[in-house]
Amino acid sequence: MRILLIVGGGIAAYKSLELIRLLRKSGIEVRVILTAAGAQFVTPLSLSALTGNPVCSDLFSLTDEAEMGHIQLSRAADLVVVAPATADLMAKAANGLANDLASTVLLATDKPVLMAPAMNVRMWENAATQRNLATLKGDGVSMIGPHDGDMACGEFGPGRMAEPAEIHAAILAGQATTPKPLAGRRAIVTAGPTIEPLDPVRYLTNRSSGKQGFAIASALAKRGAQVTLVAGPVALPTPAGVSRVDVETAQDMLAACQAALPADLAVCVAAVADWRPAQIAPRKTKKVSGNGSPVIHLTENPDILMALSRGDNRPTLVVGFAAETDNVEAYAQAKLIRKGCDWIIANDVSIAETMGGDHNAVSIVTTKGIERWTRLDKSEVADRLADRMAESLT
Repeated sequence: MRILLIVGGGIAAYKSLELIRLLRKSGIEVRVILTAAGAQFVTPLSLSALTGNPVCSDLFSLTDEAEMGHIQLSRAADLVVVAPATADLMAKAANGLANDLASTVLLATDKPVLMAPAMNVRMWENAATQRNLATLKGDGVSMIGPHDGDMACGEFGPGRMAEPAEIHAAILAGQATTPKPLAGRRAIVTAGPTIEPLDPVRYLTNRSSGKQGFAIASALAKRGAQVTLVAGPVALPTPAGVSRVDVETAQDMLAACQAALPADLAVCVAAVADWRPAQIAPRKTKKVSGNGSPVIHLTENPDILMALSRGDNRPTLVVGFAAETDNVEAYAQAKLIRKGCDWIIANDVSIAETMGGDHNAVSIVTTKGIERWTRLDKSEVADRLADRMAESLT
């Protein structure tokens, strides 16, 4: 699950830090939009450190627009949470205003919105705020709180923001009511690189970050699948509801995939090393001046995608990935036939910030033809693919 958290300008903004901690502990990815007023109470550095993602704040930042435009930002999450939702933010959302990043995203999003109001009791009870509240509820915005309590200004009454644990519980409860088209289905997803040791210190590997595979595992789990994620060495948190098996080599990855069978679906996203050293040196190979470069003899690794596609215990739907730098679709078509899988998801990794980055442009290659998708956030690619997989299996 992915949350876009909008932090408004109020003393209750400090609670957003604890909310993020709870969400991350549950395996939920969090991105943050910090308003200018919110930045008076919490710092971008604190929010970034807790989420592991950069904090967005400026509607007209060229960097933000290049990496995560406000339209994409508004749609790449499963839920938009506004905490604290100030009177100003509520008024903008209720009246369709869009004069900063937070209000523009609220206007552009097509995802559910949960607001946790926080303000002075007089502001909460003001007729304008109550009109805006009614409008937002009529538009389908969910509300949690506010509660009666002591205010920072010294007054008492309704206007105190709901506690982070309560907001966290509401988010998880809402997740439980999401349709589960893959309920009862078992899925295997491979992700990240493999590493093939040369000696106790060195190894062969590649630049795969695992982001696309982890996003697909998360998307399948959200749709009710029982997911086994077989992950090479990556520094990514385990998605909520996913069973993770950590491996290093291609041989380890194949064994873990076979142990996870039977399955209805296998998605081989991992960038598996094609070769491994024929011999692993028992000690670190020393550099000796004048002896020249060592010769490394390689042997072919097992083909995990082919093993799953042509094995006796074949999943109903087997999907492979083809990361190429040229002739992308032609190589993918050949791979589809050679491996015996059902789909190949092809992508051009020569494009900057694809391998290891947050965005991807893919082509779905099947025996029926090729479907090309424009460049999207990897989480959006994962959601679209998961929906397609669910349709194929139902």
